[in-house]
Amino acid sequence: MKYNLIKDLRTFFSFASKFFPELITPEYEISEGLYQSYRIGIKSLGLISLTACIIGVVFCLQIQPYMIDFGVASELPKILSIAIIREVGPVLTALVFAGKIASSVSAELASMKVTEQIDAMEVSGTNPYKYLVVTRVIACTLMLPFLSLIASLVALIGAFLAINFDSNISFHLFFNETILKLNITDLFPAFLKTYLFGFAIGMVGCYKGFKSKSNTKGVGESANSAVVVASILVFIIDLIVVSITYLLGYL
Repeated sequence: MKYNLIKDLRTFFSFASKFFPELITPEYEISEGLYQSYRIGIKSLGLISLTACIIGVVFCLQIQPYMIDFGVASELPKILSIAIIREVGPVLTALVFAGKIASSVSAELASMKVTEQIDAMEVSGTNPYKYLVVTRVIACTLMLPFLSLIASLVALIGAFLAINFDSNISFHLFFNETILKLNITDLFPAFLKTYLFGFAIGMVGCYKGFKSKSNTKGVGESANSAVVVASILVFIIDLIVVSITYLLGYL
């Protein structure tokens, strides 16, 4: 089992190492990249926004009573903004994104492998790695930060609605206490790790699709495995980025 894990990791890094050379080598699949950005990013906006709004409401309702008990209810908007912008928004978005996109990309490419479409592309002179992998990984890497930003804003709006269930705070005041109180140390780590999340999710989805078994059972197995591995990588990347940010704060 240990040997298989090491072998699988070696195969994955070998697969991923082809990305940057293929990325900068002509010809560029711009139209396919734009289509994948629309399919992967824009079409995921509804699900991610709905999830973010619910999380914003629930998160606020969970911590508001404790803030009141400790006499720091005035700090609630600031706490919400820091928690949502720095952690809840990016990680939640990445997990939803992994569940939706990693599985669909993996299943799509695995189905193409089963039906020998990838082999047909090679025979016709098309580079399947550039056309199928590079475009999807770039789309994931570029669209996840955008989706994370939207999700964080929607979650804050949900939190604002939750606060106004039993109190009366103006949106202008809430905005001043959340967005305007943030600084670069709150925004930059959150912004950086969404790019890493997107790259990891896209690469895992493509890898599992390309390396799936050449049968219908392999399609389901690759999709399920892609979601599990991508979700684990999200937590690992988050831990690394947060640890580095924490250590840099003391330098």
